[in-house]
Amino acid sequence: MRREFRLPDVGEGLTEAEIVRWHVKAGDDVKVNQIVVEIETAKSIVELPIPWDGVVAGLLADEGQTVDVGVPIIAVDTEPAAGEPAGGEPAAGEPAGATAAAGPAALSQPADRAKALADDLVPKPPAEGAVEPGAHGSPAPKEERQAVLVGYGVKTGATKRRPRKGATAATAATAAIPATPVANPRRVEVDGAPAAAPAAAPAPAPPAPAGGVPGAISVLAKPPVRKLAKDLGVDLTTITGTGPQGSITREDVHAAAATPTAAPAAAPAEATPAPRTATAPAAQALEERVPVKGVRKMMAAAMVSSAYTAPHVTEFLQIDVTRTMEAVQRLRALPDFAEVKVSPLLLVAKAVLTAARRHPMINSSWDEQAQEIVVKHYVNLGIAAATPRGLVVPNVKDAHALSLPDLARSLTELAETARAGRTQPADMAGGTITITNVGVFGVDTGTPILNPGEAAILAFGQVRDLPWVVDGELAVRKVTTLSLSFDHRIVDGELGSRFLRDVGDMLEDPLRIMAWS
Repeated sequence: MRREFRLPDVGEGLTEAEIVRWHVKAGDDVKVNQIVVEIETAKSIVELPIPWDGVVAGLLADEGQTVDVGVPIIAVDTEPAAGEPAGGEPAAGEPAGATAAAGPAALSQPADRAKALADDLVPKPPAEGAVEPGAHGSPAPKEERQAVLVGYGVKTGATKRRPRKGATAATAATAAIPATPVANPRRVEVDGAPAAAPAAAPAPAPPAPAGGVPGAISVLAKPPVRKLAKDLGVDLTTITGTGPQGSITREDVHAAAATPTAAPAAAPAEATPAPRTATAPAAQALEERVPVKGVRKMMAAAMVSSAYTAPHVTEFLQIDVTRTMEAVQRLRALPDFAEVKVSPLLLVAKAVLTAARRHPMINSSWDEQAQEIVVKHYVNLGIAAATPRGLVVPNVKDAHALSLPDLARSLTELAETARAGRTQPADMAGGTITITNVGVFGVDTGTPILNPGEAAILAFGQVRDLPWVVDGELAVRKVTTLSLSFDHRIVDGELGSRFLRDVGDMLEDPLRIMAWS
């Protein structure tokens, strides 16, 4: 029997997701819990497993398509379960033909649903003898046929050519005389008055120079070439033709469209051309539109909500972290940290955890509905991570209870998962305080925006060699700048300053982390 797998809600009340990549195609065998598709929700990339064994009957959503929760995205042919009718046969006690008589309601039956789905998935075969319209050997359509240029197919329907501008009675009379076929392309006048029709003669006269008619510029091009140039926004007067008699070919137009537009040569004073607008390809290259969806859409909504809900205050502190950098080098040499990455961020995180235990109000949230401050005696430490799909803030659960090696492993796994785009919604929920490391981008400091639901966020800037006064003497030291943004409804200036000063003291002398833990 055919089963439809519907898009589930993989987050907290999500309503839609984008199909990022299919791992299977129609006709593939699938097993229970096999990953069949990757989707992007408003929070992260999620892999979805299939709940049945069977054969993929068809993919009901394309890659890049946004699908609502509950909409079928894949159909699978499976073995019928015990007691279920197979092959679309009516169940016991149901009269034959009842499904057909039920009309639209019959689609609720599994067999009819499967048949309707199969009809949608399998394209109808063409009628006998049918061939693609315009192809060689195709049957003539019933509409009137009108001959067009050789190699450009057959045009259906009767059409009438638009009269040329400025056509006179004389030119109309001349047009009635059968023209003698010539090998040269026809002359076309652009950006000026059309040339007068030549007198009837056994053979056409050679093309006259463009300067013969004031304000007119002659080019040699066939009508399809002219249409192609118009569609691509290419000015035919700026192209040097490579065809017979200097005519312009389709290749010349494509080459001109692919190269930047050059400034035209200076024209005579008596024939100054009107200013031209930028070509379409050049105008399109100046702008790019990126759809706001998925993680980026959620990030934008969260940042706007936070910025305009919580009154932000930011404080800055420049500190000497020479001892912290020395401690990082010593930690890297210890066997306990042999298989993990040890960076200054590890000691910054430990300092934040220690300072949050000393000042619990910094690790809290504002409950608008209850008009209460929720003080949290646990720390889910968030680390802001920039990814190609947008900013995500996964957090280390119960970071306050981890040893330094375990904290180092958790931070390493968190960063690798975020860069790979595999952060799950549960990993980003429940954060209590956040660190953003702007120093990795060569930035000294910033004014970070609070992660929604939190009261504080610490920015850690780049570490640089700067002149510093040590014991009354000038020396070159490792210096960085910390900045702390906090919700002024919860954290006043004194609490924010004490917390930031404690973090700075521990990074100036890492022994304080041990003393205050």
